Amino acid sequence: MIATATVPVAHKAGITQTTPASGRIRRRLIEAGQRFHANDNIAAFVRPGELDELRNEVQGHVHELLRALVIDTASDHNTIDTARRVAKMFVDEVFRGRYESPPEITRFPNAAQLNELMIVGPIRVRSACSHHLCPIMGRVWIGVLPSPTSDLIGLSKYARLCHWIMSRPQIQEEAVVMLADELERRIRPEGLAVVMRAEHFCMHWRGVRDDESSLTNSVMRGAFLTDANLRREFLDLTTRGDR
Repeated sequence: MIATATVPVAHKAGITQTTPASGRIRRRLIEAGQRFHANDNIAAFVRPGELDELRNEVQGHVHELLRALVIDTASDHNTIDTARRVAKMFVDEVFRGRYESPPEITRFPNAAQLNELMIVGPIRVRSACSHHLCPIMGRVWIGVLPSPTSDLIGLSKYARLCHWIMSRPQIQEEAVVMLADELERRIRPEGLAVVMRAEHFCMHWRGVRDDESSLTNSVMRGAFLTDANLRREFLDLTTRGDR
């Protein structure tokens, strides 16, 4: 019998011990047919310890970016540690909604048969524009019309879900749809409304440099879409403080 060498599975997939964390994670996503756009959550494909590796990898690339911008990080005391700080900011803070599993949300049955409009907000949110990676700073209001079969969640849980969705590079129009989808899946209300009003620093900081502009958009589902009076009540209550 002739002995044959066993090729490690990782090697067969084109992954070796020297493949960086980003390459290993990307390979898993591709093999699973999973999209990994800027605003997608990829936590299920990140293995223990790989975020530390990814942070170090990003740090190296940021350092090369600074070199390409002709910044002397070796002598400039203000930028010596900038690459590490930026990597930590992106992975652990600004984009953490990509790498963090969904927050645990305890749900309760609607035992009291509540069927009146509930409004949560304004919830302060921070995101980043996926076009220029500039900050998006704004507020979100959530309207819920429960049904007898709806689940109820605590007020703080709305904020947790909101922050998880918003902590990714994206455009505002898609962010509110993603938030509405997540809420609708979890609480199954008779009606759901989400309004977001935000300032985009890609307009303040660059381009037209307009400091007065903001973007407001909304998503209406179920009863909020079919009942004009309910929709008007929600919008009136969420804009009252801005008058």
